[in-house]
Amino acid sequence: MFTGIVEEAGIIEKITPAKNSIEMTVRANICGRGVKVGDSVAVNGCCLTAVKVSARGKSRLIQFDLLQESWTRTNFQFARPGSLVNLERSLRANGELGGYFVTGHVDGLGKIIRWERSGKDHLLDIAAPQDVMRYVISKGSIAVDGISLTVAGVGKKNFRIWIIPHTFEMTVLRERKVGDAVNLEADLLGKYVEQFLAVRKR
Repeated sequence: MFTGIVEEAGIIEKITPAKNSIEMTVRANICGRGVKVGDSVAVNGCCLTAVKVSARGKSRLIQFDLLQESWTRTNFQFARPGSLVNLERSLRANGELGGYFVTGHVDGLGKIIRWERSGKDHLLDIAAPQDVMRYVISKGSIAVDGISLTVAGVGKKNFRIWIIPHTFEMTVLRERKVGDAVNLEADLLGKYVEQFLAVRKR
């Protein structure tokens, strides 16, 4: 479980196709501290398991094995060595919940259709598949590349969010542009409410 509060933007060192998976190695500073083999890390909002951890100066190299399903359902398929990725270590039982509950299970890919500066902030419009849009409500929560964000507006096929300077500077959003794909995870609460109501209607 995660909170959607990104700790740092790591850098992809290498992506290597293997026999049964795709190996992706990420260089991290903050998130490398204390991470052990077997630990979960949210990478662009996708929950991945660290399979190898090694030191490189003050940084740590964390290797993840991605199944084809994770590769095709996320924007990792468009990544390359040097790309930034949002990183967050899993929430501990005594940790601070600064965002909301994020599972690290990506629901679908969105596409940036508007990305512009407005004063000190940035306005971001994202087109999303219908199976994600069904859970998007104004003032509700959504995770975009693992970032816990508040929905500012909702259209039929897209939604709008505002990005404050801190979020822009601390996350991969600083290198995103119109046309780029972003990982989306809808609010878990909405999914449970939908399931509960569906059961009651039977």
